Amino acid sequence: MRFASRLDQLPPYVFSELRRKITEKKAAGHDVISLGAGDPDLPTPDSIINAAVLGLRDPINHRYPDNQGKPEFRMAIANFMKTRFNVELDVGSEIYPCLGGKEAIHHLALLTLSPADVALSPDLGYPLYRTGPVLAGADVFAMPLVAEKRFLPDFEAIPKSELARARLMYLNYPNNPTGAIATPEFFAEVVEFARANDIVVVHDNAYSEISFDDYKPPSFLQTPGAIDIGVEVHSLSKSWNMTGWRLGWIAGNSEIISRYARLKPNVDAGIFGAMQFAAIKALTDERDFPGCMSKIYQDRRDIVRDLLTKAGLSVVDQKATPFMWVQVPDGFSSQEFSDELFGVADVVVSAGSSFGTSGEGFFRIALMNQNQRLIEATERICKFVAENDKCSLEN
Repeated sequence: MRFASRLDQLPPYVFSELRRKITEKKAAGHDVISLGAGDPDLPTPDSIINAAVLGLRDPINHRYPDNQGKPEFRMAIANFMKTRFNVELDVGSEIYPCLGGKEAIHHLALLTLSPADVALSPDLGYPLYRTGPVLAGADVFAMPLVAEKRFLPDFEAIPKSELARARLMYLNYPNNPTGAIATPEFFAEVVEFARANDIVVVHDNAYSEISFDDYKPPSFLQTPGAIDIGVEVHSLSKSWNMTGWRLGWIAGNSEIISRYARLKPNVDAGIFGAMQFAAIKALTDERDFPGCMSKIYQDRRDIVRDLLTKAGLSVVDQKATPFMWVQVPDGFSSQEFSDELFGVADVVVSAGSSFGTSGEGFFRIALMNQNQRLIEATERICKFVAENDKCSLEN
């Protein structure tokens, strides 16, 4: 058989590999604790589930949905963006629902990039910021995110030859995997840079509602001029514990939304109507739920941070996201540390290098497990570090 060569350019999807390894070890009788993939351990609120059940029984939802989404869903999105960020959006031309943020990130690459174009993708980041452009036939320039620059890209370091071909830039703040945050000054710099170089900005704001210590992440669209050059991707997945529901939206520039609206009917038939009823409930009656989850994740962050720092491990300060970014002890690469920890202690963490070359020397912990299991996993990590002759904490 003959197949398209584009898939050969993609590495194995890191989280699929993790799930496979966990399944194999559990089947062998090991007590594996996974702090790897970012999948909430707590359920979706009952009221959201009940809204979906009512939607299931409504015959109107048994037919093809409107690809643009129910007007009530788009209105709920508009009201959320207004009350949460003070961003006013036109319901008909500046909002478009999607089957989760992952789909939107991929499809936005398809509609902005042609062969020989370049996507500016953060290195560190969600793997799709790299694989989406590759599947679109474009090239990727990795923008290093390093601690010395607060995990923000250095636009002046982009070679002119790459910048001349750049058509798309992905950003993600609060950032996965580092937890880094962006300031209004940085977003203003982004707008100026994108306008000067005719680049579409896609800001992935999947973690805007999970934050700590009274910090409230902004929307990129709050920045003057942002709506002229870009869009923002939102998702219900992490903030409302709805990763399996596949619900999100893009908002912003009307021309980009219009192109997206041309693409979408050619690749899917829209969001199941019952799921839209659930999304409306989340964005209206359950708007405070992410705040409750933030308190839970903040408690978990504090527990894990205190244990790790007491053991001599260096933890990056974190104001948002349900993740922790931790420095690997000297003596290991990121992948070696995560592999040996899994092999010896039955604890899964994500190697920093799986998020990009700038992640070498770090590992990511997902705070998505019950407190007692988090404590047990962290104690196993500390014990592994203390008893391993290769480990050095003199960083």
